[in-house]
Amino acid sequence: MAAAADTMKTTVDQFSAAGSKAFKDAVEKSLAGLNDVNAMSKQNLEAVIASVTAATKGAETLGAQAMAYSKTAMESQVAAAKSLSSAKSVQEVIELQTSFAKSAMEAYMAEMTKMTETVSASFKESSKPINARVTALVEKMQAVR
Repeated sequence: MAAAADTMKTTVDQFSAAGSKAFKDAVEKSLAGLNDVNAMSKQNLEAVIASVTAATKGAETLGAQAMAYSKTAMESQVAAAKSLSSAKSVQEVIELQTSFAKSAMEAYMAEMTKMTETVSASFKESSKPINARVTALVEKMQAVR
């Protein structure tokens, strides 16, 4: 009977030790997972901040370009008006107006191309941090599988 009690005590001690170890491992694994989630959340927030900063910089650049173009266009229009007012014939007015219209359209198209490039570059820069976080998440999910 004493041998059976010793065997039972040994078995209970083994189960108890295995249960404690399993519980401790589960808690450590959960804490490690929470730390990983916390670190990812911090990195995600940093990526959003970097993205917004890049978008803001792009918007500022675009605004500065628009203001510079507006100023240049206004100056060009004033110069054209002065040259039109000093024209000596209807033929000269038509030639000056045609020349102004052509140069204004070329300047406008060049400016629109420049602004499109600025918007495209800004979008690329602002999406880089978010894309990096999505890539990291996908890699993490694939690693878990």
